[in-house]
Amino acid sequence: MPVTLASLVQHSALKLTVRAGEDRLETPVRWAHVSELADPVPYMEGGELLLVTAMTLDAADDEAMRRYVRRLDGAGVVGLGFAVGVTYDDIPEALLRAAREADFPLLEVPRRTPFLAISKAVSAAIAADQYRAVTAGFEVQRELTRAALFDGPAALLARLAAHIDGWAALYDASGSVVAAAPEWAARRAARLTGDVRRLRERPAPASAVVGSTEDRVELQSLGTGRRVRGVLAVGTGASLGTAERYAVHSAVALLTLTTERSRSLQAAEQRLGAAVLRLMLSGQPDHARAVAGDLYGGLLDAPFRLLIAERAGEPDPAAAPALPALAESLESAAARSGEAVLAVPEGDGRLVVLAADGGAVLSGCETYAERKAEDSGIVVGLSAPSGPIAAASAYKQAEQALSVARRRGRALVEHEELAAGSVLPLLADDAVRAFADGMLRALYEHDATGRGDLVASLRAWLSHHGQWDAAAADLGVHRHTLRYRMRRVEEILGRSLDDPDVRMELWLALKATGDTAPPAAP
Repeated sequence: MPVTLASLVQHSALKLTVRAGEDRLETPVRWAHVSELADPVPYMEGGELLLVTAMTLDAADDEAMRRYVRRLDGAGVVGLGFAVGVTYDDIPEALLRAAREADFPLLEVPRRTPFLAISKAVSAAIAADQYRAVTAGFEVQRELTRAALFDGPAALLARLAAHIDGWAALYDASGSVVAAAPEWAARRAARLTGDVRRLRERPAPASAVVGSTEDRVELQSLGTGRRVRGVLAVGTGASLGTAERYAVHSAVALLTLTTERSRSLQAAEQRLGAAVLRLMLSGQPDHARAVAGDLYGGLLDAPFRLLIAERAGEPDPAAAPALPALAESLESAAARSGEAVLAVPEGDGRLVVLAADGGAVLSGCETYAERKAEDSGIVVGLSAPSGPIAAASAYKQAEQALSVARRRGRALVEHEELAAGSVLPLLADDAVRAFADGMLRALYEHDATGRGDLVASLRAWLSHHGQWDAAAADLGVHRHTLRYRMRRVEEILGRSLDDPDVRMELWLALKATGDTAPPAAP
């Protein structure tokens, strides 16, 4: 307990007597200070017990004493110790009246009690309180360390919340609440995501205080480098004391060690993950399992999906952490759901992820793509569900989906969309359009002279699978006229319509150009 005026009054060796301000004796005393100045306020910090003999005070003047007491009280001085038997045999009535009117603590100090004894008593009490705080802090640190080592972050938060008489919550690198104690605190913590996001934008370590005096929340970032690995929130009804502050600092250190892996260990894990992925893609799932051991659990068995993410366009220095942030978000989703995930960076601009089909990692990826891809500038291709033998095929599917995502300007494309949908959207490519324009240009130029309608006739004939009567009826011409036009198409293009490859290429060219003729040649 901190030293208070009440504890000094109860000190048997000091023999202090309370003459005024009996209701304010529980105020903590930060120091005992002697000053005979008529106005000592400029030299006070607040929290002091001021000791005087009234050598320079007009202690018999009511108005002077009222001003004196008001200034002391306004400056945060917690009480006045008046030595009797030195300048005055008793405390002057003017000072007594002023102290009682202001309910300001006034203590009578007997002549046999030197001011030095009061200063020593205050100093000893402060030292004892600090020693108790440090001792309690070490005990708290031991408890938190045991919780972190054997029971995990949730148990650590529970012990921390008990020690600070409040609540505590842990956020992961993506800003999501990982754990909270007590359980009701999860709802309170969820309302701070905006404050957590702003703190995460600052280099670690960083802190912020939000809320009101009745609902004070302190946020502490976790991480040893510039990148924030998580955030700790502690909520209390008042400012943290010495013991509580020590407990919070211990929790920050322990959670940082828990969430921040060493660079060498992280690099080793990435190399191991890359080796496992190479074995899977080369058709050696048994060897991949042997190398991985229990690290990825049953992830390497069916069913899983493979996704490839990369930056779209030129790298933006402001968006450089996009792929690492995506990897951290997916790993956080896996940790919360108890899933395993294999995330392997490929160079500086690509991330390959192996995740369980239908799990939280894939849901997290879709959510990330929807909410943040526009800002981060990444695109994602996702394979169909696959097994260990078909990992190489899944990789190709993810690359194909990624290619389509880039062309369509979409954040995420699943391979099932390509297999179940039409091939026509895939023709929206500059190279395909250039090929189509080159193949059909001569026909469009022929039609532009008014000597026939070869393009429309070719489209009708192909759409009716080469059936002359049906195509001619669709065009409203005689079938002999249509036969003549198709011979002209062969002559102009120099290609035979009997060749199925030619018919396929012409049909795709027509689909790629639609009804728009290519621009005239210069």
